[in-house]
Amino acid sequence: MEDRKEEGAEEDVENNNDDATGEPFETEDKEEQEPVERPRKTSKYMTKYERARILGTRALQISMNAPVMVELEGETDPLEIAMKELRERKIPFTIRRYLPDGSYEDWGVDELIVEDSWKKQVGGQ
Repeated sequence: MEDRKEEGAEEDVENNNDDATGEPFETEDKEEQEPVERPRKTSKYMTKYERARILGTRALQISMNAPVMVELEGETDPLEIAMKELRERKIPFTIRRYLPDGSYEDWGVDELIVEDSWKKQVGGQ
Protein backbone atom coordinates (compact mmCIF):
# COMPACT_ATOMS: atom_id res chain seq x y z
CA MET A 1 0.00 0.00 0.00
CA GLU A 2 1.31 3.37 -0.96
CA ASP A 3 0.91 6.45 1.21
CA ARG A 4 -0.58 9.01 -1.20
CA LYS A 5 -2.19 12.38 -0.77
CA GLU A 6 -5.64 12.89 -2.23
CA GLU A 7 -6.03 15.17 -5.20
CA GLY A 8 -6.50 18.78 -4.24
CA ALA A 9 -5.14 18.18 -0.75
CA GLU A 10 -1.70 19.57 -1.49
CA GLU A 11 -0.16 21.79 1.12
CA ASP A 12 0.68 25.41 0.35
CA VAL A 13 4.44 25.69 0.45
CA GLU A 14 4.45 29.37 -0.48
CA ASN A 15 5.01 31.83 2.31
CA ASN A 16 2.62 34.68 1.54
CA ASN A 17 3.68 37.60 3.73
CA ASP A 18 1.42 40.56 2.83
CA ASP A 19 1.70 42.07 6.32
CA ALA A 20 5.46 42.51 6.05
CA THR A 21 5.20 45.10 3.26
CA GLY A 22 3.97 47.79 5.65
CA GLU A 23 0.80 48.45 3.67
CA PRO A 24 -2.42 48.71 5.68
CA PHE A 25 -4.26 45.43 5.80
CA GLU A 26 -7.94 45.70 4.81
CA THR A 27 -10.39 44.25 7.28
CA GLU A 28 -14.13 43.72 7.23
CA ASP A 29 -14.86 47.35 8.14
CA LYS A 30 -16.40 47.97 4.74
CA GLU A 31 -19.16 45.43 5.39
CA GLU A 32 -19.93 46.85 8.83
CA GLN A 33 -20.45 50.41 7.60
CA GLU A 34 -24.05 51.49 7.21
CA PRO A 35 -25.18 52.22 3.66
CA VAL A 36 -25.14 55.86 2.67
CA GLU A 37 -28.63 57.35 2.42
CA ARG A 38 -29.12 58.74 -1.07
CA PRO A 39 -32.14 60.69 -2.19
CA ARG A 40 -34.80 58.18 -3.13
CA LYS A 41 -36.22 57.98 -6.61
CA THR A 42 -39.44 56.09 -5.93
CA SER A 43 -42.68 57.38 -4.44
CA LYS A 44 -43.26 57.57 -0.70
CA TYR A 45 -46.73 56.06 -1.19
CA MET A 46 -47.33 52.35 -0.74
CA THR A 47 -48.88 50.84 -3.86
CA LYS A 48 -52.01 48.73 -3.69
CA TYR A 49 -49.91 45.72 -4.73
CA GLU A 50 -47.42 46.24 -1.92
CA ARG A 51 -50.28 46.72 0.53
CA ALA A 52 -51.98 43.50 -0.62
CA ARG A 53 -48.77 41.50 -0.36
CA ILE A 54 -47.88 42.91 3.05
CA LEU A 55 -51.34 42.29 4.49
CA GLY A 56 -51.49 38.78 3.06
CA THR A 57 -48.01 37.83 4.24
CA ARG A 58 -48.55 39.29 7.70
CA ALA A 59 -51.98 37.65 8.03
CA LEU A 60 -50.40 34.30 7.14
CA GLN A 61 -47.74 34.82 9.80
CA ILE A 62 -50.36 35.74 12.39
CA SER A 63 -52.43 32.66 11.49
CA MET A 64 -49.29 30.56 12.14
CA ASN A 65 -49.05 32.00 15.68
CA ALA A 66 -46.50 34.76 15.08
CA PRO A 67 -46.41 37.39 17.84
CA VAL A 68 -48.93 40.18 17.33
CA MET A 69 -47.51 43.70 17.48
CA VAL A 70 -50.67 45.53 18.59
CA GLU A 71 -53.15 45.29 21.44
CA LEU A 72 -56.09 43.11 20.47
CA GLU A 73 -59.62 44.24 21.24
CA GLY A 74 -61.45 41.03 20.45
CA GLU A 75 -60.11 40.63 16.90
CA THR A 76 -59.60 37.03 15.86
CA ASP A 77 -59.38 37.33 12.07
CA PRO A 78 -55.69 37.41 11.04
CA LEU A 79 -56.40 39.81 8.17
CA GLU A 80 -58.15 42.26 10.51
CA ILE A 81 -55.21 42.06 12.92
CA ALA A 82 -52.77 42.66 10.03
CA MET A 83 -54.81 45.72 8.95
CA LYS A 84 -54.70 47.07 12.49
CA GLU A 85 -50.93 46.57 12.59
CA LEU A 86 -50.58 48.38 9.27
CA ARG A 87 -52.71 51.32 10.46
CA GLU A 88 -50.53 51.61 13.57
CA ARG A 89 -47.33 51.14 11.50
CA LYS A 90 -46.18 48.16 13.56
CA ILE A 91 -45.48 45.64 10.78
CA PRO A 92 -41.75 44.83 10.84
CA PHE A 93 -41.29 44.44 7.07
CA THR A 94 -39.01 46.10 4.55
CA ILE A 95 -40.15 46.65 0.98
CA ARG A 96 -37.45 46.36 -1.69
CA ARG A 97 -38.25 48.27 -4.87
CA TYR A 98 -36.12 47.35 -7.86
CA LEU A 99 -35.24 50.04 -10.38
CA PRO A 100 -34.69 49.60 -14.14
CA ASP A 101 -30.91 50.02 -13.81
CA GLY A 102 -30.71 46.96 -11.54
CA SER A 103 -30.33 48.88 -8.29
CA TYR A 104 -32.97 48.92 -5.57
CA GLU A 105 -34.38 50.99 -2.73
CA ASP A 106 -35.42 49.61 0.62
CA TRP A 107 -38.38 51.22 2.39
CA GLY A 108 -39.65 50.29 5.82
CA VAL A 109 -43.40 49.86 6.10
CA ASP A 110 -43.36 52.56 8.77
CA GLU A 111 -41.79 55.04 6.29
CA LEU A 112 -44.46 54.72 3.60
CA ILE A 113 -47.76 56.57 3.36
CA VAL A 114 -50.66 54.13 3.22
CA GLU A 115 -53.98 55.16 1.77
CA ASP A 116 -56.81 53.05 3.07
CA SER A 117 -58.73 52.58 -0.16
CA TRP A 118 -60.98 50.07 1.59
CA LYS A 119 -62.31 52.89 3.83
CA LYS A 120 -63.45 54.79 0.74
CA GLN A 121 -65.27 51.72 -0.58
CA VAL A 122 -67.03 51.01 2.68
CA GLY A 123 -67.99 54.67 3.18
CA GLY A 124 -65.42 55.51 5.82
CA GLN A 125 -63.90 58.90 6.46
